[in-house]
Amino acid sequence: MLNNVRLSSLIFELTPEIPQGMSNLCGEFDENIKLIEDELAIEVRIRGYRVEIEGDEINAKKGKNLIAELYQLGSVGSISNDKFNILLRQSLNLSPLDHPKQIRLIKTNRRQIDVRGGHQLAYINSIQKNNLTFGVGPAGTGKTYLAVASAVQAFESELVERIVLVRPAVEAGEKLGFLPGDLWQKVDPYLRPMLDALNELLGYESVARMIERQVIEVAPLAYMRGRTLNESFIILDEAQNTTIVQMKMFLTRIGFSSKVVVTGDVTQTDLPGSAHSGLVHAISILNGIDDIGFIHFDSKDVVRHPLVKKIVDAYESANKKNEKKDL
Repeated sequence: MLNNVRLSSLIFELTPEIPQGMSNLCGEFDENIKLIEDELAIEVRIRGYRVEIEGDEINAKKGKNLIAELYQLGSVGSISNDKFNILLRQSLNLSPLDHPKQIRLIKTNRRQIDVRGGHQLAYINSIQKNNLTFGVGPAGTGKTYLAVASAVQAFESELVERIVLVRPAVEAGEKLGFLPGDLWQKVDPYLRPMLDALNELLGYESVARMIERQVIEVAPLAYMRGRTLNESFIILDEAQNTTIVQMKMFLTRIGFSSKVVVTGDVTQTDLPGSAHSGLVHAISILNGIDDIGFIHFDSKDVVRHPLVKKIVDAYESANKKNEKKDL
C-alpha cells in the first residue's frame, strides 16, 4: 500500500511498439519493474504498451522517465544488470527535470564519464572549483573513481604535471615491514582500486610508463612527510584510516598549482580503538574555509548492485540504534 500524501497517477504510451524493447524493459518475470516499484515506492501497471504509474508525484515522474529510458535502451539491445542498476540509482537522485539526460563533465582522451546524481555532480563541481575537496560516504558511490578521472582530465589538459596517489597502507599504523617484496609490491594491493581506475582511463601500458617516469606516483601516507607537492593532482584514498597527526601532515604537503581530493568512509575506520580519525577531525575544523569543498554521499548514491544500498542502509540503521542505547 502507498501511504504518500501527494499521490499522482501517470498514464503514457511507449512508442514505437517494439516487442524487444518491452521484453528488455520488464526483464525476466518482470523483475525490473518490481525493482523499480520497490526502490521508488510506486505501483506500475503495464497493458500492452500502455503504462500507468501511481505513487508520490515526484517519484511517479521519476518512474516514468526511468521506464521511458529503459524502453528506448532495450529497443536497441539487451540491458545489462550493471546498466539497469546505474540508471535506477540515478533516478533516485536526480529531479524529474534533470532525468533522463546524463551530464558529462569529465572527458579524457579514452572516454567520457557520466556523472550520475546530484551528489556526484556537486562532487565534480567542487573538484573543479576548489583546491581541496573532501568526498565522504559509503562504498560504491564513485568517490575514488571520479577523483581519479578528474586527475586524468587535469593531467591531459596540462593543468598539472603529475598524479600522486596516496593511501594509508594495511592499518593506520602503516606497518609494512612484515610484508614480502619491495615497496611497490607492498603498497600495490592497497592502491589497487585507484590503479584499476587509471588503467581503465589511460590504458595499462601508458600507466606503467607514467609510473616508471614518476609522472604517476604511488606512495603510502607515511612516505609523504617532509615533502611539498607542486603542480600535482593528489588523491588521498581511505582517509578515515588516518590519524589526526597524519591528516595534518598530509594536508600541509599541498604546494602551488596543486589540487587535492580526500576520500573516505567514516563508518569503516580501521584505527585502533583509542585513536581518532583524521578525516572526522578535518571535517569538523575545516568546514567553512574558502577553497575547501565537502561533499557527503549516502546510500542513495551507491551505483553498485541494489543489494549494496540495502546493506549500507542496514548498517546505518544499526549504528543509529546503538547510538541511542549509549545516550
